[in-house]
Amino acid sequence: MVLLWVEMVAGSLLPIHCFAVQEKVCKLSLLPHPHMQHTKHSKLNLSWILVKLLLWGGIHFANGQIRHPLISPAIKIQQGIGLSEVTLSYHRPAARGRKIFGSLVPYGRIWRLGANESTKITFSDPVQVLDQELARGTYAFYAIPYPEQWIVIFHNNLTHWGDGRNNYRPEEDALRVTIIPDTNAVFVEDFTIGFEHISFDAAQLVITWENTRASIPLTFNTRAIMLEEINRQIKNNPTADTYYQSGRYLQESGIQYEQARSYLVKANELAPDKYYIHRVWALVEAGLGNYSKAIELARQSAFLATREGKDEFVRMNERSVEDWKKLVRP
Repeated sequence: MVLLWVEMVAGSLLPIHCFAVQEKVCKLSLLPHPHMQHTKHSKLNLSWILVKLLLWGGIHFANGQIRHPLISPAIKIQQGIGLSEVTLSYHRPAARGRKIFGSLVPYGRIWRLGANESTKITFSDPVQVLDQELARGTYAFYAIPYPEQWIVIFHNNLTHWGDGRNNYRPEEDALRVTIIPDTNAVFVEDFTIGFEHISFDAAQLVITWENTRASIPLTFNTRAIMLEEINRQIKNNPTADTYYQSGRYLQESGIQYEQARSYLVKANELAPDKYYIHRVWALVEAGLGNYSKAIELARQSAFLATREGKDEFVRMNERSVEDWKKLVRP
């Protein structure tokens, strides 16, 4: 209990008892001052005094708040997949000697996939989860684990704390998919969500904790987006780099090698003697089975790279030449 003396307009002191200060709850009792006369003026100003006191208390307590470390720390990750981006925000609890699945995380009940507030996942573009379409946007990310399968949920309502419990409504789900969890050979102490097997078009969203591992395949239509962008750029005053990047994408994707070669030939006409153009052009010729031409271009790329001190390109081309020599028909 704290005893506060508040000065009234008339100059008298008004004693006020304040209980439970540490809880930011102030229960007030007004005590008469032995020398204070109760006047109409003092009564009229009593409410104003209390307002001022509460304002002072609010400022005082706000300044006294302590920021402490979270036992389940927050993490935010952004992962590029082709031309798209996935952002995850979640908290990472640790096992700390506890049994996780079937105990700390009960089977058959919705789980926030982490700790504290609900995990959030954002897709910059439409995505396929397994084989089901999900619109771009931000979702609460939940799961209902069972021993033999998990139901993974992308939920539209972002206002729930944690898993929402009684406020969670299945009709607000954007998508549900069922996955089969695996056994992880290595014990994972800290709950982790990450990405593996990342390509231009796809990745595995992987959840690991304890000895359990659950993978969710994500697929983006990167190829359609990229081919549309290539066509647009080629029609709109293309540069040597436009042709080079277009040919490089087709080569790295393993598609349309003839078209890729035409782009690289054009890039070389606009910007001749570039080691990186010759390198990708060599890879395209090899992809078409023209190993003699590929060797010729790789040697030229190595020569140009040597002039510019790009020794890593020299080594790559030399290795390719040795490999392609074995494939040249006599």
